Amino acid sequence: QVQLQESGPGLVKPSQTLSLTCTVSGGSITTNSYYWSWIRQPPGKGLEWMGAIGYSGTTYYSPPLKSRASIARDTSKNQFTLQLSSVTPEDTAVYYCARDERVIARADFGSWGQGTQVTVSS
Repeated sequence: QVQLQESGPGLVKPSQTLSLTCTVSGGSITTNSYYWSWIRQPPGKGLEWMGAIGYSGTTYYSPPLKSRASIARDTSKNQFTLQLSSVTPEDTAVYYCARDERVIARADFGSWGQGTQVTVSS
């Protein structure tokens, strides 16, 4: 059974770059037909899909975040990462990584990490 675990700093200063890592166990991130997503949930708001990286390494981004987000992978470590530049307090959220058979991860399908809180504040 695949498991995902998010990690990274819980506090980031405005204008800096947020960096998170998702470590995957129980399955390879290069397995055919799976997509590996980043999703976030700001306080009091719904889930927002941010982007994904596919089994072949192709990346996909939500249009509003495309200019600031970058998703990459390290197949040797079975990890994929998120970098979000020029953060503001509006980027404060719980960040999740997930695996799905679709590019845009679905809340009731696939496998999700437990989430990690990131606060943007000076």
